[in-house]
Amino acid sequence: MKIDFENSKFVEKFTMLAGRLGNQVHLKTLRDAFATIMPLYILAGIAVLINNTVLGWLFDGATLSSLQYWGNAIVNGTLNISGLLIAPLAGYYMAQNRGFDNPLAAAILSMATLVVMMPATILSTPIGADAAVEIGSVLSFSNIGTGGMFAGVIIGLLATELFVKISSIEKLKINLGDQVPPAVGKSFNVLIPIIIIVSVFAIISAVLFNVFDTNLVSMITSFIQEPLRLVTTGLWGCVILYTLGNLLWIFGIHQSVIYSSILEPLLIINMTQNMAAYAAGEAIPNIINVAMVPTFGMMGGSGSTICLLIATFLISKNAASKSISKMSLGPGLFNINEPVLFGYPIVYNIAMAIPFVLVPALGIIISYVATSLGWISYCVVQVPWTTPPLLSAYLATAGDFRAVILQAIILVLGVLIYMPFVKINDNVMSKDAE
Repeated sequence: MKIDFENSKFVEKFTMLAGRLGNQVHLKTLRDAFATIMPLYILAGIAVLINNTVLGWLFDGATLSSLQYWGNAIVNGTLNISGLLIAPLAGYYMAQNRGFDNPLAAAILSMATLVVMMPATILSTPIGADAAVEIGSVLSFSNIGTGGMFAGVIIGLLATELFVKISSIEKLKINLGDQVPPAVGKSFNVLIPIIIIVSVFAIISAVLFNVFDTNLVSMITSFIQEPLRLVTTGLWGCVILYTLGNLLWIFGIHQSVIYSSILEPLLIINMTQNMAAYAAGEAIPNIINVAMVPTFGMMGGSGSTICLLIATFLISKNAASKSISKMSLGPGLFNINEPVLFGYPIVYNIAMAIPFVLVPALGIIISYVATSLGWISYCVVQVPWTTPPLLSAYLATAGDFRAVILQAIILVLGVLIYMPFVKINDNVMSKDAE
């Protein structure tokens, strides 16, 4: 059944709302920042996979430890400084999205402010010691790494918002004229605002440390990041949010409005924690993460449309549907499914709405249950989103063939679910052609 949504007032208002949400400056900033940092996380995933799987197959003892130095160095330069990386990116894109003419200054300010808010002392266990001791004048990976990502985002956004507002006050600008290099002129133009903001954050940091024996990074992690992450990246929170994102496609709105802006940043935090734990040989903390959802819920792209293509090849008798499916198969193998979404079409096609949102949700639920029962390994490697199905399950779980079998089962189940709707779509298209 194909319905003309274009003239629906509900769809018009819904489209406007979704468009505004997708362009909301803070969500847009998060999307841009995490998209920029993504190559480093993919590199970290490759290093973790090689270090803990491939090298473990080939070497042991001192030789293994020596060779793993390579992967450990990459983890230290990516995962273990995640918070320190995301803060300046959040500041840069926040300033850029606000139309500020010196986003680089905002990036530097964001990083400096994050470090200002770090604890003055930390507990650390020296090599060979049994008990932790308090040390100062250091930045720990636990604070600037995956545990500090959300703090980096919050502090970066907050510092930049204040920076942009204060920098607009003309009396606080130092104008050196046109006779100095542009970089020097821009630096002095924001000198006073930077001094004010960093000083204010330093006062807050001092009060938290001396009066309350805490720090803002720990407070953000404990009271904001963890509760929010547990709700939205729990099984039902993730399924609901991702299903809403897929529903947007039915109205022609990219699912990134919800997935990339709201859900994905928190899934990335889960993934970085998993990779760090796997690299350290510790228990894996998160079933749902940014590798697990695409691997089992986006086979062929949003809606797991590789299942639709297979179902079409098997039972469709409509020449147009088969032609579109043949053209879409190549891109679909690499999870690029815009040809299916707009050519089949999925957009504004109510006959395809049910399987399009149902198959991914089932994939996430089934893989969650299988992981929790120990039937497959946790996803611990962030693989590129263009990795084809079956290979993606093998790589994401660091070489677990059981995950490949499960992904194949979910794929077959998806094909079976899509089949009756392919027949319905054929009938609708036949009637429309009469």
